[in-house]
Amino acid sequence: MKSPVPFVFAILLAFSAASTAVAQPQQQFLRCLSLQSNDSASISQLIFSRNSRSYSSILESSIQNQRFDTKATPKPLIIVTPTRAAHIQAAVQCSKSNGLQIRTRSGGHDFEGLSYVSQAPFVLIDLVNLRSVNIDVENRVAWVQPGLTVGELYYRIYEKSKTLAFPAASCHSVGLGGYISGGGYGPFFRKYGLAVDNVIDAHVIDANGRILDRKSMGEDMFWAIRGGAGGNFGIVLDWKLNLVPVPPTVTFFAVKKTLDQKAAQLLHQWQLVAPKLPKELISIVKIAMVNQTYQVSFTGMFLGGSDELISLMQTSFPELGLVKQVCLETSWIQGLYRGQFPNDSLEYLLNRTWAEKEVFKVKSDYVQKPIPESVFQELWPKYFNEEEGTYANLLLVPYGGIMDEIPDTQTPFPHRAGNLYKIVYYIGRKEDQNLDFQKYMSWMKRFYDDMAPYVSKSPREVYANYRDLDLGVNNGSGNTSYAEASAWGLSYFKNNFKRLAQVKALVDPQNFFKHEQSIPPLSSL
Repeated sequence: MKSPVPFVFAILLAFSAASTAVAQPQQQFLRCLSLQSNDSASISQLIFSRNSRSYSSILESSIQNQRFDTKATPKPLIIVTPTRAAHIQAAVQCSKSNGLQIRTRSGGHDFEGLSYVSQAPFVLIDLVNLRSVNIDVENRVAWVQPGLTVGELYYRIYEKSKTLAFPAASCHSVGLGGYISGGGYGPFFRKYGLAVDNVIDAHVIDANGRILDRKSMGEDMFWAIRGGAGGNFGIVLDWKLNLVPVPPTVTFFAVKKTLDQKAAQLLHQWQLVAPKLPKELISIVKIAMVNQTYQVSFTGMFLGGSDELISLMQTSFPELGLVKQVCLETSWIQGLYRGQFPNDSLEYLLNRTWAEKEVFKVKSDYVQKPIPESVFQELWPKYFNEEEGTYANLLLVPYGGIMDEIPDTQTPFPHRAGNLYKIVYYIGRKEDQNLDFQKYMSWMKRFYDDMAPYVSKSPREVYANYRDLDLGVNNGSGNTSYAEASAWGLSYFKNNFKRLAQVKALVDPQNFFKHEQSIPPLSSL
């Protein structure tokens, strides 16, 4: 007597499109998933096909860039929202056996949408349900799952200790899975390094569906997952993080200047001073059009009191004219999010939907020699005075501090000593999906091209978490040669790219984990 059709398969078949070109692999994937799952009834509640009532809301829930939330955007055949490792293992095995690609999403901040978009038929593994955090205050460590957001992590740490933190981002809605995988910088990185510099261990599901920790995966793979970018080596189940000490009171400041107030001269001086300031101080510059005026905002955070900060700045950067009236002494977490939430309530850090969504494009550069003052005085204001420039801003993030001390081969993230600061180019609009954004992207490209003489060269370096498909893209299959992938690999990883490709050949020789800008396997010579 034949065995009855598994419960989950009977339900999922009702969701699938029986006569489309992709129906067969989709149905085979669902059948495979049902056969591999011991809890078929419960897993059926975690799987969504295109005909599922909740499919669109789940897909759109974590899409932060509305450029990739249109009718023309390629959509996954199936969305899997696992609650445990076994669900991911089954999805990996069934995707692999049925010739489907996988995309893995944690927070949806991927700037080119590669964590939830593909030209090839694919399954989306959305890690939204994997958000546990276990904090050990005494030993200053935490185990965190990849679907957790930065805001959730910060809140849970602060809940347990007012004098511990983690070197993560300031944007609270970023998912930790992708953020840590690409390096991860933030307001503490001049003092404590990147997120990946503070990863102690991890559990990863590899291309064979095995769960590996640091010991069983080996140091090569552990090196690769800490900065080699997401979607390349496996799916991280959780990270073990080193927590860092912070004072109970820190100081934030903001000084705003226009061109008439010598903003260009101050900006030129800032690039000489900011990378040499003590590790405890980060001074970030934001440039934007405000009320039709080109405005330069000098903001910062100091791990100490305002009196010590003012004394330090009077010695190091007196031209800025920092005074106590523009300083705020508070806790690190309250200062980071002051003014962002109603009544400054930190409870909003637990709200994953409390994030503004825009149509946007981002690029990045690394500056290794001081930029001439004329660029700040003439070139940048020229671009911002154009219509598109009113929707743009630049962020200048100083390096130096501990970043000068960590070897550029310690993790795949190579942008260490020798960099004065990073430039983040951003242009975005809070408009509907019918907006023709192409002219804004063209504006960005012109600006970026004109900056070429003043930034890093051979390669022109780019932050891997700020993916940029202008650097090159494969044909959608992910089967790009090492030479072809060097178009973006060298910009993201410099000389570490070759080692990443060799690790890829060791841990995923069939190139199962791939996307439009992934790392190809390269056999050791």
